[in-house]
Amino acid sequence: MLSGRRLDLADPSPLDIEVEDIAHGLARVARWNGQTTGDHAFSVAQHSLLVVDLVDALAGGEAPAEVRLAALLHDGPEYVIGDMISPFKALLGDGYRSIEARLASAIHLRHQLPAALPTPMHKAIKQADGISAFLEASQLAGFAMLEAEKLFGKPPGALASIVIEPVSALEAEQAFLDRHATLFEAHLEALSAKPTGRNSSAHRAQP
Repeated sequence: MLSGRRLDLADPSPLDIEVEDIAHGLARVARWNGQTTGDHAFSVAQHSLLVVDLVDALAGGEAPAEVRLAALLHDGPEYVIGDMISPFKALLGDGYRSIEARLASAIHLRHQLPAALPTPMHKAIKQADGISAFLEASQLAGFAMLEAEKLFGKPPGALASIVIEPVSALEAEQAFLDRHATLFEAHLEALSAKPTGRNSSAHRAQP
């Protein structure tokens, strides 16, 4: 990594995870294999920022701090392994999913999140991720509206009218870092406010 960190893909350590590496990598990884319209690729970093906004919208305001941080990091492993389209992931099978899961666990623990996200948190992020996919498919990736609705479902209410516009890698990287700083601080404050012992499973690495 540009930070000088080296990751063991077989057993990645949370101590080797740096947000600067994540932001830099995700800002340069294109969604939809780069098959999108516009002057810039729609990066995984920008997608992650959108998913945070959608998680908040679905929560009717602002989602809990840990959910917002997990949403920002939900595609974190892709700073190492890239963003593969779903059909290719299916062909690769369990080998790919195992590597992805190990990286995700290391990223979560580095941020004092549970190694494996609780089901309600995972579902909330998955729903927001699906809405983002619909918006990207229908606005950037050449999908007809009906096709996007069939594949990803139609977003509820006003969420279907959100307009997205790809930005440069540098803009996406800085926006990701800025949002990360805010969300991580809020998450740590929320953890410190909870009674001792309730979050021991999430405290595996220090910021």
